[in-house]
Amino acid sequence: MIRKLLVAAAALVAAVVMIYVVGLVLPVAHVASGTRTIPRPAEAVYRQIADVEHYPRWWPDIERVETLSRTPLGHITFRQHSTNGAIVMEVVEETAPSRFVTRIADPDQPFGGTWTFELTPHDTSTEVTITERGEVYNPLFRFMSRFVFGHTRTIESALAALAASDGRARP
Repeated sequence: MIRKLLVAAAALVAAVVMIYVVGLVLPVAHVASGTRTIPRPAEAVYRQIADVEHYPRWWPDIERVETLSRTPLGHITFRQHSTNGAIVMEVVEETAPSRFVTRIADPDQPFGGTWTFELTPHDTSTEVTITERGEVYNPLFRFMSRFVFGHTRTIESALAALAASDGRARP
């Protein structure tokens, strides 16, 4: 019985070491993106994306948003509370109605990077592409984000929520 427990413990340790080693050899930086057509004009979609304080109204993964600072020139820093925890973000670029960029501004996270929303207008719809330029610092989390969670999971969630929304609050 003890021998079986020792073998099981050794196998578990070996698996963790293997995951760690694979995580070490994976690149810290990654680029992931997704695209979806939203059946609304670009100006309306842009307003919805740029209104970070109201993300919980249309994106079910976002529980609440706290504005931490807002400068007279419009620079916004906010804390986004999601099903995965809280992350401090900042708006780093606004080019209405075609481009909106946020950046993780929380040095305590095991990851960092930017999200770029690019909007391409069509007749009565808008093609939205979200590109994540991310970095995952912890080798274990790097392995998990690559092989378990996937780099595009949150992007796909945001695009699906944006497409399902009519630009107004959820019921």
